[in-house]
Amino acid sequence: MHVLIVGSHGQIGQSMVRQMAASDHRSRAMVRDADQQAQMKQLGAAETVVADLEGDVSHAVEGCDAVVFVAGSGGGTGPDKTDAIDRDGAIGMVDAARKAGVKRFVMLSSMGADAPDDGPDDLQHYLKAKQAADRHLIGSGLDYTIVRPGALNDDRGTQRIEAAKDLQRSGEIPRDDVAAVLIQVLAAPSTIGAHFEVLSGGSSLQEAVALIHA
Repeated sequence: MHVLIVGSHGQIGQSMVRQMAASDHRSRAMVRDADQQAQMKQLGAAETVVADLEGDVSHAVEGCDAVVFVAGSGGGTGPDKTDAIDRDGAIGMVDAARKAGVKRFVMLSSMGADAPDDGPDDLQHYLKAKQAADRHLIGSGLDYTIVRPGALNDDRGTQRIEAAKDLQRSGEIPRDDVAAVLIQVLAAPSTIGAHFEVLSGGSSLQEAVALIHA
């Protein structure tokens, strides 16, 4: 599968590029700055493309079979940038995929995006942006999967997770494991039309994803 990774220069995106290089998928790493292309190639990207989520991204998705959206505004940015990237950027990429005829779309969201007002005060704006992007994708007609991890950490990935539509608990998960989950769902048709939460747990990544259904 030819996969556009949106947000490839972020930590999860870089992990996806590295892991996808050892998979059957072919990655196209989307970066905002041309000087990031060489790094993506060194990490194993089959292709790179320069595009800005705050502008026209139609060229980035052309010729791909799937899009994985892992871009984020980052914790140090204000509400305007959160809206521009996590909400409007994601919505624009969904629309670009639909116009290009790319049916498969995997969205990295967040636990709590289904009920932002119940989240911590300092996260509610972010969660509302994620909720808006998720809802747009659900209504787009694309073959979507929405992955909602808990708190992210930089621990070494274990490939051991717990996944369900509602885990009814909080927790953490390494970024490397989130990247692995995103790659795994691409080859799991049963996850089309599903949204699910994921944390570190006791099941193998492959077994946990196989149990996810719309």
